[in-house]
Amino acid sequence: MGTIERFFRLKENGTSVSVEVTAGLTTFLTMSYIIVVNPQILAAAGIDQGAAFVATCLAAALGSLAMGLIANYPIALAPGMGINAYFAFTVVGALGVPWQTALGAVFLSGCLFLAISLLRIREWLVNSIPFSLKLGIGAGIGLFLGLLGLHGMGVVVAKPATLVGLGSIGTPSTLFACLGFVLMAGLAARRVPGAILVAIGVITLAAVPLGLVTFHGVVAPPPPLSPTLLQLDIAGALKLSLVSVVLAFFLVDLLDNMGTLIATLHRAGLMRADGTVPRLGRVLLADSGGAIVSSLLGTSPTVSYIESASGIAAGGRTGLAAVTAAGLFALSLLCAPLALAVPAFATAPALLFVACSMLGALRDLEWGDATEALPAAVTALGIVFTFSIATGIGLGFIAYVGVKLIAGRWRDIGGAVWLIATASALMLAIE
Repeated sequence: MGTIERFFRLKENGTSVSVEVTAGLTTFLTMSYIIVVNPQILAAAGIDQGAAFVATCLAAALGSLAMGLIANYPIALAPGMGINAYFAFTVVGALGVPWQTALGAVFLSGCLFLAISLLRIREWLVNSIPFSLKLGIGAGIGLFLGLLGLHGMGVVVAKPATLVGLGSIGTPSTLFACLGFVLMAGLAARRVPGAILVAIGVITLAAVPLGLVTFHGVVAPPPPLSPTLLQLDIAGALKLSLVSVVLAFFLVDLLDNMGTLIATLHRAGLMRADGTVPRLGRVLLADSGGAIVSSLLGTSPTVSYIESASGIAAGGRTGLAAVTAAGLFALSLLCAPLALAVPAFATAPALLFVACSMLGALRDLEWGDATEALPAAVTALGIVFTFSIATGIGLGFIAYVGVKLIAGRWRDIGGAVWLIATASALMLAIE
């Protein structure tokens, strides 16, 4: 125990082994829904669901372990919600990019993330991107997830006359899905740890008597990872037409991680008085490394999870909490039969639930300043209505530059905004 206390500086941070382990367990329970949801999303891209389950568990375990050991922060990593949907439904589904090539784009974005971490230009990039556009990106991804969740629940369906319309609410699967969302929201309001996972489990069990679910055991050796391991196509991802995809993966990964980092560390009281983050370089090294490893394993990029705030609320202050979560993700590999038996209608409400929480970003916009609020709104609306995170981000940056110029406030435009807006305009013109 003495070695553990010294390595993680437990006394210095006013915590103990038992508190950190409890915090890690709390974080795991809160975010463990991803080991059920992510494989189903990636399966829509043609990836073997069993291999995706293993890749998800391993990516979460290795990413969380790196964050705990390298940065010593109580933040767990796993394949991100929103960016996994972009991977499956936009890049592979809408654009027709093979999933192997999409993994190559994830690898390149991770290398780009790693490069800015090593070259110490991350602060310039992060600080140059307006806060309003960061909020717009977060809200837009929330809307994107919400649409996917409602469609997966059967509440929203495609209709030629109106583009979208109401589905058949009376079908058993849709009723179960709606009940699942209400259950998640109610349990979350009561602050029940793992509310999403509990609701998924309850709905799955409730659907068994109707023959909608078939179990093939609870514990078994994990499925083979060979269908996805090292199957990425990096050469294919180097095409000019995929530059916007790589940039989207990179931006979402960077902004998601920075937003989560700021929110969670502020909650834990681990930020400096001037608002800067200690050991930022180590954090970004763990994050970027996680994205690279994800592509090698065969899943969408890992990100820092905002659900880590639940573990922080339970007292987590050091990387021991993240290491504990990592160990639990590794143990989850033995639960493949249980995870793979969960039906899509039980996990779809999780997308809607996460989407609703992400829409809260809109309340922090300066709605009285049209040069800030309107480009952010364009970003959010562009993401969901073009069904592309990359396109929505590009439209938002272009709108930001245009509105600021016409308003005579060109000095507000940072260097990174000029760069991204110009690149986005060129890519949209090519498309």
